[in-house]
Amino acid sequence: MDTSSKENIQLFSKNSMQPVGRPSFKTEYPSSEEKQPCCGELKVFLGALSFVYFAKALAEGYLKSTITQIERRFDIPSSLVGVIDGSFEIGNLLVITFVSYFGAKLHRPKIIGAGCLIMGVGTLLIAMPQFFMEQYRYERYSPFSNSTFSISPCFLGSNSPLPISVMEKSQSKINNGCVQTVAIIGPIFGFLLGSLCAKLYVDIGFVNLDHITITPKDPQWVGAWWLGYLIAGSISLLAAVPFWYLPKSLPRPRSRQDSNSSSEKSKFIMDDHTDYQTPLGEKAKIMEMARDFLPSLKSLFGNPVYFLYLCASTVQFNSLFGMVTYKPKYIEQQYGQSSSKANFVIGLINIPAVAFGIFSGGIVMKKFRISVCGAAKLYLGSSVLGYLLFLSLFALGCENSDVAGLTVSYQGTKPVSYHERALFSDCNSRCKCSETKWEPMCGANGITYASACLAGCQISTGSGKTTIFDNCTCVGIATSKSGNSSGMVGSCQKDNGCPKMFLYFLVISVITSYTLSLGGIPGYILLLRCIKPQLKSFALGIYTLAVRVLAGIPAPVYFGVLIDTSCLKWGFKRCGSRGSCRLYDSNAFRHMYLGLTMILGTMSIFLSIAVLFTLKKNYVSKHRSFRTKRERTMVSTRIRKENCTTSDHLLQPSYWPGKETQL
Repeated sequence: MDTSSKENIQLFSKNSMQPVGRPSFKTEYPSSEEKQPCCGELKVFLGALSFVYFAKALAEGYLKSTITQIERRFDIPSSLVGVIDGSFEIGNLLVITFVSYFGAKLHRPKIIGAGCLIMGVGTLLIAMPQFFMEQYRYERYSPFSNSTFSISPCFLGSNSPLPISVMEKSQSKINNGCVQTVAIIGPIFGFLLGSLCAKLYVDIGFVNLDHITITPKDPQWVGAWWLGYLIAGSISLLAAVPFWYLPKSLPRPRSRQDSNSSSEKSKFIMDDHTDYQTPLGEKAKIMEMARDFLPSLKSLFGNPVYFLYLCASTVQFNSLFGMVTYKPKYIEQQYGQSSSKANFVIGLINIPAVAFGIFSGGIVMKKFRISVCGAAKLYLGSSVLGYLLFLSLFALGCENSDVAGLTVSYQGTKPVSYHERALFSDCNSRCKCSETKWEPMCGANGITYASACLAGCQISTGSGKTTIFDNCTCVGIATSKSGNSSGMVGSCQKDNGCPKMFLYFLVISVITSYTLSLGGIPGYILLLRCIKPQLKSFALGIYTLAVRVLAGIPAPVYFGVLIDTSCLKWGFKRCGSRGSCRLYDSNAFRHMYLGLTMILGTMSIFLSIAVLFTLKKNYVSKHRSFRTKRERTMVSTRIRKENCTTSDHLLQPSYWPGKETQL
C-alpha cells in the first residue's frame, strides 16, 4: 500500500500483457466493444485505489490531530505520545520491503485489499481503550459541584500535612494526478475531523454534560479523540471491498501500446514490457524471486545518487514529521489556542498549501520540461528558501503567561529563575495547599495561580464554570486595582499582542509549507530517473521504508523528549508517578521545537547539495563523454567514406598513378 500510486496503476496494466508466444488477435485488433470492459475495470481500480489513499491519509492526519488529546486523557508525557505516534509506522518495517518486491509479481488488488483490512482493524483498535477505562477525571476545585454556598478554598486541606501527597486524582498522467490529489485531501479531512471531535467532550454519551465544569479552551479539556478512529477505521474497511472482485490483470488498450508520443517523464516511468512477459506455461516462483533480492538491494545502494537522495530525504522527513506531529501542541501552548482551533487551521490552511505546492512543482516540471539536473536544483532551491523563511518563526512567539511561582513571583514584579520557582509564599503560608494540583485560577491582576488555595482565596461562590473566588490574599498583594482581590476559574488569556503574532505565524507557516512542498515532485522524478527501470518498484519500496522507519518512528520520540525538557509544571497520577505537563516555558518550547526542525533541515540541504554534485559528476560527465564518442564516431565514419570514395576513384580505368606526370 505504501508504494507509489503510479506503480500500482502501471504494473496493474502491465501484468495484463499476453505471454510471449501466444498471439492474440483480440489484443492486436480490439473492437470498441472489447475496450469497454477493460476501461471499466481500470476505472474501478483507479477509484478504489484513490479511496484507499484517502482512507490511509485520513487516519494518519487524524492521528496527528489527537496527540494532545491522548496526552491529557492518559496523563502521559510528550515523549511517550511520540512513541505511540511512531508505532503507527512500525508495521511498515515488517512488510513494506517484501510487499514492494513481491507485490509487483503477485495478485496486487488482493494484496491491497488485505492491507486495507489490516489497516481498518488496527485503526478501530486504537479507540478501544476508551471503552475499557473509567471516565475521564480532571483536577478541579469542586468539592460540592452543585453548591452555591460560600466555601473557603484556603482551608480545604486543613487536616492534611504540608504539602499533600501526590496520591491524588488527576489516464496514466491524469490517473496519477488523481490518486495523489486524493491522498493530499485525506489529511485535510483528518485534521478537520480532529477539530470537530475536539469540541466534543471525551465521555460524550456517558456523562451529563451539564455537570462538566471546563470548556474546550481549558488546558485540561479532552475531546472525543476515540470517535474519529471509529470513523476512519470503518472507512478503511469499506475501501477494501472492491479489490476482492478485481482480476489480477487487465489487457492493455492498443492506443497505449502503439503510442509514441509520450513525454520524457512517461517514457522513463514506463518499464519495458518485456521484463514482465514470461514464456507460455512458465510462472514466477517465490524462491527464484528471493534469490534476486540481495543483488537488487546491493545494486540500489551502490547507486550514489539514489543513496545520497535517500539520506537527504530521510533527514528532511525527520524534520517535517517532528514539526507536523507537534504543530497542534505548539499552537496551543505558544499562542493559547484551543485544540479544536489548532486542528482546524492546520487542516484548512496548512495542508492545502502543501497540496498546492506539490501541484505547482509538477506543473513547473511539465511546462518547462526540466531535466534531471534541473529537478535536483529545484528540489535544493525549495529546501533552501523554505528553511530560510522558517527562520522568521523564531521571532513570532508569545511570552510566557504570568503564573505565580512559575514564571513570575507572587508579587508579579519580576520573572523567577529556575531555582527560585516555588508555589508557596507568605501570602498562602497558612493555607494547607497541594503543590501537585493544577486547578488554574485567573486573578483580577491578570496573574494565573495554580489553584485557588495557592492564591490564598478565603471565599468562593457559585459552582462549576461560574465559580468566583474572593478575598484572595495573594491576588491582593500583586493587584494594580485597589481592593480587588478576586478571581475566577480557568487560566488567564495571554497578552493582547499574542493573537496578532498568531496571525503572522499562520501567514509565514503557509508560505513555508508551500515553498518546501514545491520540491516534492522534482525530488520524486529525480528518484525515478536515477535508477534502472526494472528496479523502480523495489527502489520506491526501500525509499518509503527508510522514510517511515528512520523518520516516521524516531522523529516524534526525540522531538517529544526535548519538548518535555521545557515543562514548568508536571501533573501527577493517582499512583504517584509523573503524568502529563500542565505548563510549558513558551520560550524554551519555541527554541526546542523550531531549533531542532531547523538543524535537521540544514543537514538535509547539505546532503541535497551532495546529490546535485554527484549527479553532475556521474551523469552529466557521462553524457558529455557519450557526445564526444559519438562525434569521434561520426568523424571516423566520414573519413572512411572519403577513403572509400578515393579508392573507388583510383580503381577507375581512366586513372592511374603518374598520369598527370606523364602528360
